[in-house]
Amino acid sequence: MLFRKKPRTPTRTSLPENLDLFDGLPDDLVVFILCKLSSSASSPSDLINILFTCKRLNRLGLHPLVLSKAGPKAFAIKAKNWSEPVHRFLKLCANAGNVEASYTLGMIRFYCFQNRGSGASLMAKAAMKSHAPALYSLAVIQFNGSGGSKSDKNLQAGVALCARAAFLGHVDALRELGHCLQDGYGARQNVAQGRRLLVQANARELASVVRSRSSPTWRRPHQNDSLPCSTGPCCGGLLSDFGCNVPAAEAHPVNRFLKEWFESSRGGLGQELRLCSHGGCGRVETRSHEFRRCSVCGKVNYCSRGCQALDWKLRHKLECMPMERWLDEVGAVDNGADGVGGMVEVEDDIE
Repeated sequence: MLFRKKPRTPTRTSLPENLDLFDGLPDDLVVFILCKLSSSASSPSDLINILFTCKRLNRLGLHPLVLSKAGPKAFAIKAKNWSEPVHRFLKLCANAGNVEASYTLGMIRFYCFQNRGSGASLMAKAAMKSHAPALYSLAVIQFNGSGGSKSDKNLQAGVALCARAAFLGHVDALRELGHCLQDGYGARQNVAQGRRLLVQANARELASVVRSRSSPTWRRPHQNDSLPCSTGPCCGGLLSDFGCNVPAAEAHPVNRFLKEWFESSRGGLGQELRLCSHGGCGRVETRSHEFRRCSVCGKVNYCSRGCQALDWKLRHKLECMPMERWLDEVGAVDNGADGVGGMVEVEDDIE
């Protein structure tokens, strides 16, 4: 007679109450998850709060691979929150090979702390890794001779850096390059090619803003409207030429930091030094009369032709002088390809 064995029922093993399953995860898996989090962080707190969670997350959160993946929004620091720990954190990220941290810290050191050599070196480190904003910022420095004298300007180097940044898709660099070719500034004058680049800059700006909105609102300006809908302070500058009502492109976090820094008491801006009048820039003069000013009203000044073109559409064309007087003095509006018809020229201040 055969006897069948009873199937064994699995016995449930009770886990100790003090067992933490997180401790059983391998370090490389946790580092991978933290890399994803740092690259998608929407604010500095998303990354910083992890470091205060536990000792293990603090250790793995400071892993060079995690720091190298942090995105631009992870460094969107407000000027009022600047401190030495923030400085050390940016240095750690820059040393880990993070190009955004190198660019952000370079801009802060160059303009806020007047450490020109270290700041330019960090921006050059990011530029060598094809970081478009760093290339454009170095171009602005070359155009103005920032950190040196007026004789230190290198227009050809500025145009070359702008061309590289424009090739990488930087809209402001493309617009700057278009103005340089149109005006013969640092390059052989080519009006047709310059206007072609300005059209491309406007089209890229429009496409980027429309893509950032899930449901963009389009509006055709009516004939009885005194001004197009997008000339207000909250609407896109050059986009008014396309008849659309979309917000202006968001400024880079470090540009917002510079603006907040110099507008606050921490900036220590000298009486003879001026901020760029374009609200989304934040750059400041490194010597007296470095930036060019409006040749008509003389009340505004700009670090670049790109900033002048944007500020003209956003604000200055309503403040410079009445349109009737402008038409009498300058003549018919030149319908330039960049949409800045009748943009007033800038002139160098006499030192």
